[in-house]
Amino acid sequence: MKKITDERLIVLNLQHIKIAYIVQTIGILSILGYEVFKGGIEAMTKNPLWMVFMLTTVIYSYLHMSVSVEHERKPKNPVKSFIISLIFVTIIAVSFAILTSITPSFNWTDGLLIGGIIFVCGIIPVSYVYRLRIKQEKDLE
Repeated sequence: MKKITDERLIVLNLQHIKIAYIVQTIGILSILGYEVFKGGIEAMTKNPLWMVFMLTTVIYSYLHMSVSVEHERKPKNPVKSFIISLIFVTIIAVSFAILTSITPSFNWTDGLLIGGIIFVCGIIPVSYVYRLRIKQEKDLE
């Protein structure tokens, strides 16, 4: 099989991949929607398609982050953006930890666990964008 070198055909191929991804996502969401009506949220999250949907959404989001950083009009200060994002993620995680710990059916260990999970889940994309901005800054120099 020959590698495609014509840019017009490459763009057309990418559009076909985009359409296939959209159709696949609609199909997965339809099946998961059926599971919600049939057995509720728990039945939906037990379906293996839920994991496939979540995995593809996370991967797509990370791939889109690299495009977003490249598309920024003027380069941002990576350190300043990282610190602001870190403060914001910390505030959200602490808020969830406090709100969870004061909920009647939970205790402070549940609050710490949920706050810690939210912090880790927030800091990973923030660190990734920071790394992309540092790389972009080095490439511009």
